[in-house]
Amino acid sequence: MEFARRKVLIREVGPRDGFQSWPDFVPTEKKLEVIRLLIDAGIREMETTSFVSPKAIPQMRDAVEVMAGAPKGACAHTPLVPNLKGARLAMDSGADKVVVVISASDAHNLANVRRTVTESVTDLKEIFALAKERGKQVIGAMAVAFGCPYQGDVPEEDVFRLADAYIAGGAASVILADTTGMATPWRIKKRVRGFRTRFPGTPFSLHLHNNRGTAMANLYAALEVGADTFDTALGGIGGCPNVPQAAGNLATEDVVYMLEDLGCATGIDLMKVIRAARRLEAILGQPLPGQVMKSGPRVPAPAAAACGTTH
Repeated sequence: MEFARRKVLIREVGPRDGFQSWPDFVPTEKKLEVIRLLIDAGIREMETTSFVSPKAIPQMRDAVEVMAGAPKGACAHTPLVPNLKGARLAMDSGADKVVVVISASDAHNLANVRRTVTESVTDLKEIFALAKERGKQVIGAMAVAFGCPYQGDVPEEDVFRLADAYIAGGAASVILADTTGMATPWRIKKRVRGFRTRFPGTPFSLHLHNNRGTAMANLYAALEVGADTFDTALGGIGGCPNVPQAAGNLATEDVVYMLEDLGCATGIDLMKVIRAARRLEAILGQPLPGQVMKSGPRVPAPAAAACGTTH
């Protein structure tokens, strides 16, 4: 197999990125049901919620309750936070790590949080100090790292300057986010190679949206140049509120299906994650973008049992 025995970590972002972008508020108990199903399927790191202003993103107004009800121990809960206030609330609520997000372009950062990149970076010192005091890790996420919907291309140096700020502050890892789905395989390879050369030994994840239909090809290209951690969302839900016509993330079940067939070890039970995706679709009441949840695995009997398909 192409990548036999390579271990790949899937960071599940559906409970944060997905529910955050869903037009209607998903009841807390339904969110927790999905979170429990994901953990039971083998997810070991999750963006469980987001500690943001409930006025700005009302879908996340139950962040404290979600964190209180989420099963602890088997999965690292890594909620997203935009600032020091959010970081403190997340840590008070039992977060294992926090994800701090800043856009790589001023244009998107201003649309997202009404601050320039430089202004957002000034908050990092206090967030890192708080995390050190609490014994928590910080993950530095870089939105629009492959293209901005307002300015177009984002120079590599702008991305790496932000990565420098995160890593100098003490970030345990960083996320390169294709928030707009503007990346293509050669751009992915170029940026991943550049990052690994500039920051050897720094763990990183790729967060790939599917706005232009290239996300799965981008994931494969990233595998070819050594990436081993990816953000995915159950059912393919998700999308940035400040990206016009935003599409979802790569579906967790689709990625697990492909990775396992390539020989990668994800530690995730494909059948369980398919069932979780189908349950999510029932909860949300609309067809979701994920494909493996509709067709099932390669083996006919399990596919028929999970999805009602015939081969």
